[in-house]
Order: sequence, then C-alpha cells, then structure tokens
Amino acid sequence: MKKQDDTVLHPSSNQTPPNVVVLTVPGMGSGHCAGLVRSSIERLPGIVDIGTNISNHQARVMYQAGQTDAQTIRKAVERGGYEVTRVREEEEEDIEERVEEEEAYVRRAWRQFVIAAIPTTFIMIFMMVHMLAHPVPGYLAVIAVLAFPVVFITGRDTHQSAWRSLTNRTANMDVLISLGSLPPYLLGLIGFVYPMTSFIEMASTIMTFHLLGRYLENRSKGRASQAIKQLMTMGAKTAQVLRDGEEVEVPVRELQVGDLMVVRPGQKIPTDGEVEEGGSHVDESIATGESVPVEKGKGDEVLGATINKEGVLKVRATRIGKDTFLSQVIRLVEEAQGSKVPIQAFADRVTSYFVPAVITIALGSFILWYLFAETLRPILVWGAGFLPWVNPDLTPILVATLSAIAVLVIACPCALGLATPTALMVGSGMGAERGVLIRNGEAIQSFKDLKVIVLDKTGTITKGEPSLTDVVSAKDGNEEELLRWAASVEAASEHPIAQAVVQAAKERDMAMADVSDFKALTARGVEGSVDGRSVKIGNRRLAEEAGVELGDLDGRLTELEESGKTGFVILVDDRAAGLIAVADTVKEDSREAIGAMKDLGLEPVMVTGDNERTARHIAQEVGIDKVIAGVLPEGKVDAIKKLEEEYGPYVAMVGDGINDAPALKQANVGIAIGAGADVAIEAADVTIVAGSLTKVVESIRLSRATFRKIVQNLFWAWFYNLVAVPVAALGLLHPMIGVIAMTSSSLSVIGNSILLRRARLE
Repeated sequence: MKKQDDTVLHPSSNQTPPNVVVLTVPGMGSGHCAGLVRSSIERLPGIVDIGTNISNHQARVMYQAGQTDAQTIRKAVERGGYEVTRVREEEEEDIEERVEEEEAYVRRAWRQFVIAAIPTTFIMIFMMVHMLAHPVPGYLAVIAVLAFPVVFITGRDTHQSAWRSLTNRTANMDVLISLGSLPPYLLGLIGFVYPMTSFIEMASTIMTFHLLGRYLENRSKGRASQAIKQLMTMGAKTAQVLRDGEEVEVPVRELQVGDLMVVRPGQKIPTDGEVEEGGSHVDESIATGESVPVEKGKGDEVLGATINKEGVLKVRATRIGKDTFLSQVIRLVEEAQGSKVPIQAFADRVTSYFVPAVITIALGSFILWYLFAETLRPILVWGAGFLPWVNPDLTPILVATLSAIAVLVIACPCALGLATPTALMVGSGMGAERGVLIRNGEAIQSFKDLKVIVLDKTGTITKGEPSLTDVVSAKDGNEEELLRWAASVEAASEHPIAQAVVQAAKERDMAMADVSDFKALTARGVEGSVDGRSVKIGNRRLAEEAGVELGDLDGRLTELEESGKTGFVILVDDRAAGLIAVADTVKEDSREAIGAMKDLGLEPVMVTGDNERTARHIAQEVGIDKVIAGVLPEGKVDAIKKLEEEYGPYVAMVGDGINDAPALKQANVGIAIGAGADVAIEAADVTIVAGSLTKVVESIRLSRATFRKIVQNLFWAWFYNLVAVPVAALGLLHPMIGVIAMTSSSLSVIGNSILLRRARLE
C-alpha cells in the first residue's frame, strides 16, 4: 500500500515547529557512512527527523529547540568519527557557496592523494631496486621516513575517523583502512631490532590507493550529479527593476515580491512572475525539457531562469528565493538523491554488521594461519600455481599477517554504500533535465511492479481548455438571451468550463448582467439571480433534484454527450430553458502515450467526473478500455482503493496534482502532471512539469532503468565481497592487490550508474 511519511513528529500539537539544521560532513561518502551518521544523531533527545544526502555530503536534521541544539548535533556526529566542516540553518542556503564548497572538497581530496602518491612512488622504486638489483643502504630507514607522512599525515583524517567511530561503539569503513595500514607500518619498524620482512611498503600503498579511491569516487559522484549542479548555477545573477520610474540593476537575491522586472531579448527571467506588459516567446526547456519556445503575453506566468527569446517583457515578481520553481526543482532532486529505495534497506541492515564481521574474519584468519600454517600450506602451494603473488614458503607470522590485512582492505564496503545513491543521482539528474522530477527512491522501485495506471481526464488526457460548441434553446426560447444568462452567472465562477462560456459571450460582444445570490452547487453546477430571474446551470442531476422534466431537450443532451461533448442544462425559474455544450480536445500525444503504457504492460484506466457517455467517447478516441465516470473528487480515492483490492498495491495515479491530491497520495505511485510552479508537487511522488503524457511514459522508463542499475550494482558489490573475502582469508590475495580491487569495485559501481545515461526513454 501507499507509503507513509518518514518524518516522525512529536504528538503534542502545542509544541513549536522544529528547527532545521544542515551539516556538511565531507567523509559521508556512502550509504554505510550515512547510516552511521544517522545513528550518531538519533541517540540525542529532541530529534524529529534525519535526512542524509551523500551526493552533497549533507545531513539535514529537524530537532526540537530546548531539547538539543545545532552544536550538540555537530559534536554527536564528530564523536561518531566524522568531521563536520559547516553547520547552517536551512534558510541560510547559498547555492553558489555550496557548489564552491563541494568543488573545494574534491580539490582537497586530490591534494591528499598527490601528497601520498609522491613518496609512495619513490618507495616502490626503492623496493624494486632493493629486491631485484642491488641492496639499498639504509633501506628500512628510507622507506620508514618516506611512508610516515603517507600513513600518518595524509591518512590522519582516516585514523581519526576510525578512532572516533570505535570510541562511539560503531565501526565505519575507515576502521578497515586504518587497521590495514597502521599495523603493517608498526610491524615493519620491528625490523630495526629484529630481522623480518618489512610491511611498510604495504602500509603506504594501501593508504595511497584509499586516498585515490576517495578522490575518484567524489569526482565521479560530482559528474553523476552534474545535472543538479547545472540547475544550481542556471539562474540569473542580476535583474533590471523599475523603481520610482527608473530602471535599476539589483542582485537577484535582493528582489522582493511585487518588483516589476524588465526582461530584454536573450536575457534570463530573474525569478518567477507574471507578465504585465509585452509579448514574446520564452525558452522553458530548463523546466519542461521541451526545446520549442512557449508564447507568453499579458497575464501569463513565467519561471525564473527561463530565457526570453524576442520581445521586451515587463514581469511582476510573484515568487522569490526558495519559493521559486527552480529552487523547488533543486530541492526535489536532492530529496530523490538522498532518499531510500526499499531494496537498499536489506543491504543497509547487512552492512551494519559487515565491518564487525570482517574484523572477526580477519582475526580468525590470522589465528588459523599462525597456529596451523603447516596444515594449511597446501592451499598456498595450490594457489602459487596460477597466482604470481602467492609465496608458499612464507613463515606462519608473515602469511597470517598478510591474510588478515588482505581481508581488511578487500572488504571495505564502499561499493555497497554507493550502489543505490549513485544510480539515484544519475536517474534524478536525467529526470530533471527532461522535466520529470522523481521525488523519492521508493517510487522508483514501485514502478517496476505497477499493473494499472489511472489517468484523470481533464488536463491529463485532454488539454483542459474547454470551449463552447453548442447553444440549444427550448422551442420558445432565444439562444442569444440564453447564452447571456448563462455567461452572466458563470462569470462569478473560476471553473474552466465557466470561463469557456464567458469567453464565448465576450467573443460575441455580449453585455453581461449583474448577478446576485451566486452559489456553487457541488458536483451539480451553479446558480444565481439575473434580471430578477433564477438561473441554474448544471448537469442532469441538477435538473433531477429540481424536479424539472427536460422533455425534448433530453434527447438532444444525449446526442451531445454521445458526440464527446459535455452538456449542461439551463434552468430559468425552475423551467428547462435550454442547453449549452462544451468540448475539451484530446492532447496530441495522449493516444501515442497510452499505447506506450500498454506496451510497458500497464492497463490504463480513465477516471473522471464527467458522465459515462462523454467519458466513453474520449476513452475510445485515445485507446482506453476501462472507464470510471461520474466520480466526485473524493470518490477518486475510493476508485483507487477498489483497483488496489482488485490488482493489489500496484496502482499509479496521474492527475493535475490539485483536486487529485488525495488520490495521488492513496495510489502506490502518485504522478502530478501540470505546468510550471502550479503543479502541486507536495502531493506526488513524481512531478511532470510539462502537461504531457509522453513524459509520464518517460518517467516510467527512467524509473525502471534506474532500479535495474541499482539491482546490478548491489549484485556485483555483494558478489565481489562474497568471493573476495574468502579468497583473502585463505591467503591467496596479496593486500596490495586487494586495495586495488577494492578501489576498482567502487569505481565500477559508479561507472555502471553513469551508463544509465544511455538508457532509451523515448
């Protein structure tokens, strides 16, 4: 059934709204790390909700003031083994500053790797010369000095994180790397007082490859989430504003609601607003993914960061800052990238026990090889036949040490932690580029099991812009007078059908009368007094409740409905005075999109408040077999529930996101389809910015492709660990080979996620 909101609020309604703090945690680079950060925070009193996003290394924490505070939360994360570089309140968000912060973190990771790589390269050269050519004088001292900054300076963050994690009774991935580099270095120092093989080269190599992997992972994740970074920097920096009759340039961040902006051809519209003067075509591809510019004129809404292509526009600012459409898109994409996919829950539970299990296996391997080396030596003899790094003549202490270190470094579960987030980063970024905003990971998994997709008719299958097609008067009536009465009453309504009637009257230059006692009759129509006469306009139910016989008009109404039009009865002084009919045309891509849904194995169902005849006509036109007609807004929820009883929890709902919000919530996957900032994104799991059913098909294909990548990533990450750990424990894997393999596995997961961009969505 439909998921529940993960946010757990305190039950008392008298409590003040929770505060929100955002922490930047550079070391939180995988799902495993994010889990440890959450566990460190959730122990504190007053925590309401915790969200983590490894793509930007941030933890968003909601908490009750008075029970805890931002600095206490910071200290809890640091005790858990993670450095916190920044703490800020949510409203202090600065997009440019955040982008610079992320880039600085990548540069820092690169510097650490370079500082480690230079001495490690010399260590490798000296080792080869010492082993294959000529003994290097003071070899042990030379490599000990060269390796010291690698293991203890560039590796300081890793060791500090490991220590904090252990003292907090948790075990993060840095514990494995620390155990794989510190003991070998310290064991190597024994060579100054007792002749033995040096492990210092291994310690330096392990730390260097770890730092290389950290840099490459962050660089790759940066590329994977490039779409959101482009969104962050896509807005205009300044705006031309009319103040006191003069045009002045101001930074966008200083704009106020109500400011009148002047936007010239080629300029970006600074923020969301409404056109007050001028006409032009606007490139809205950033929002809709559609390359064809959209015509805009007085009264039309425009979105910030879209581009004015031709005429000068004067735009009144209606939304600024975090309320703008662009900010909402960024927030939704970040929510998706930081969200959980149900399949990841099992992986997270296993991973939480993984590090302690690895340490146990490494310790057991050491003890077994040290105590029973001669008994187990045939394994080494067998491995030496095809693995060049296996030496069957090693002493028990050497083979025991090598096997234990190999287990530690090969089992670092970075690939497991990256399997889901990297795929989500790429998938959500691709969606944002196409005007498809996937809000959470749960929806991505749910898409693969969907059997039914419920489509609202008006505004989803049809254009949602009805126009008046027929005016039919009773035998003794006047059509012009009938339309004037109807338009006068409908002028007080904001319903699209009412506006179509009013527009038709205006096109005929009719002077509408004043209306009194206007009343909207839910699911029936409207009524009001015009020229002292009672005028009611509505459906058959309105006439039935009024006890009015339609006579000859009944057959004419049926004809209109069977032709796909929506007919309405006009009652004047409780007498059937005539009919009007409107028609809503089908969108150009609806039939093609519905056919594609069938090809994907989905059964489309149309739900509408229209009568059965009109609904059937539209359904037949677009290729839908199952229709649920005459449904009130609240009845759509019941319709979804009945379908769930029939098909199970595999029902998606596509609606306009406003009147359909309850149904969108009830469905297993809710898809809001609309235009720009008017979409009710809070009600849906997926938001389609452009009003196109083709984009719904793209969202389904994208979600299914993203989930396939997640499954592939998790499979190969687990397969790698299940194979590699036993091999290492048997003494058949050299630690240096292990650390290279560990880094490669993480990068292969990231690379496989990036390949998602090749998926065919159209």
